[in-house]
Amino acid sequence: MRVAVLATDGVEQVELDRPWQALEEAGALPELVSLEAGEITAYDHIDKGGSRKVDAVVGSADPDDYGALVLPGGVINGDFVRADADAVAFVKAFFEAGKPVAAICHAPWVLAEADVVRGRRMTSWPSLQTDLRNAGATWVDEEVVVDGNLVTSRKPDDLDAFGAAIVEQFAAADTAEDEEN
Repeated sequence: MRVAVLATDGVEQVELDRPWQALEEAGALPELVSLEAGEITAYDHIDKGGSRKVDAVVGSADPDDYGALVLPGGVINGDFVRADADAVAFVKAFFEAGKPVAAICHAPWVLAEADVVRGRRMTSWPSLQTDLRNAGATWVDEEVVVDGNLVTSRKPDDLDAFGAAIVEQFAAADTAEDEEN
């Protein structure tokens, strides 16, 4: 399964790297989709981290080419991604197609902007709880929450549970797709 990992400069390094690694270990093919071509710079909280090559630009990427979507966190990343109309439309397309989506930390801001959280039970970095409630979600303080095709998690400390949940959800979606074909 090809998995879009939507991120830009300011993404939290560990929230990009750990899910990416979990996906690769499970046999998935993660691809970095970003706002612009080139490379993005990740951060370790407020300190610059490593960089990663962009595989596709969100404005020209086709959600139909991917079986699932991962939204890593980071305050800067979440804010930049939610402000990009192409990124928001890309995210919304995964929900419209019923594909699995996973978001951690500040990434649920993007989900609120895409208007896909209404009626959902979810978690995030605690400072987003009011935003998510105002967007119609039921916010809970739990390590990982699975609500249908949506997996959410709070913070880097939750990455083991988040990685396990996305691998399980994405594998189930991939198996269902194989059975349909």
